[in-house]
Amino acid sequence: MNRKKYGAIDIGSNAVRLLLANVYEMNNETAYKKVSLVRVPIRLGEDVFKDKAISKGKAKDFESTMIAFEHLMKVHKVDQYRACATSAMRDSENGSALVAKVKKRTGIEIEIISGDEEAEMIRSTHIQDRLDKNNDFLYVDVGGGSTEISFYEDGDLAASRSFNIGTIRLLQNMVTEEAWHEMKDWLETTIKGFKGLDIIGSGGNITKIYKVLGKRDWEPIKYAELSLVLNQMSEMTYEERMFKYKLHPDRADVIIFAGSIFSEVLKWAKSDNIYVPKMGLADGIIKSMHPNLSFR
Repeated sequence: MNRKKYGAIDIGSNAVRLLLANVYEMNNETAYKKVSLVRVPIRLGEDVFKDKAISKGKAKDFESTMIAFEHLMKVHKVDQYRACATSAMRDSENGSALVAKVKKRTGIEIEIISGDEEAEMIRSTHIQDRLDKNNDFLYVDVGGGSTEISFYEDGDLAASRSFNIGTIRLLQNMVTEEAWHEMKDWLETTIKGFKGLDIIGSGGNITKIYKVLGKRDWEPIKYAELSLVLNQMSEMTYEERMFKYKLHPDRADVIIFAGSIFSEVLKWAKSDNIYVPKMGLADGIIKSMHPNLSFR
């Protein structure tokens, strides 16, 4: 048996994560075991979407986080790592300078990936294989800075697009009506003639809603269930949501925004089911380092 330990650093708009995982190989088969997940709520997008740059305070916090991640990977004796930054770092005027500074201090090389690359990494987990063969469906990943939507026809990728609509942008009232219309028009044009498509939902917020609803074992979230829980959350204060649903502070203020994005996609697609695989970009990053890895 062969074993490799990987580190995946996901630098998002709302939080920065380090996923450590073992991949085992035996008799031409692979097994995947998550070892640790560290999440730091730096919220880089809070500065970037408003001021186009990462503030000195958040840059310092980010550097400290990367130093901590460097030490954790050394202690865990990681064989290989990859660090990928998404929407906030893409849009930041000083993002490249911060990436260079982190590399100088820690040796960690950070890749600023495009929305299309982000969507492809998430799709690479092939969690859609749990649906019926040759199925038509949508893969929707909602982050702090962007939403990636991919349409699969007969089991193959037919179209994919990244939109600058995310939970932090909505929290800061930085999403225009034109942006919503652009996403709606693209989706309706792309799936014209298709009705009742299943949706695979990705992202920390939809995963939390899945848990709140008591779902398990690939049981889908229904549109009516999503609407009900969003209405309940909307009637609560920020503190009440945090207490009742045991939400992190940086989750309690954006979870309704994430739910509203999924709700709109369900309406536009005339769909009723969201499947939540509990896998995201960090898992896809590990897949990119170990191509023959299977998550089944």
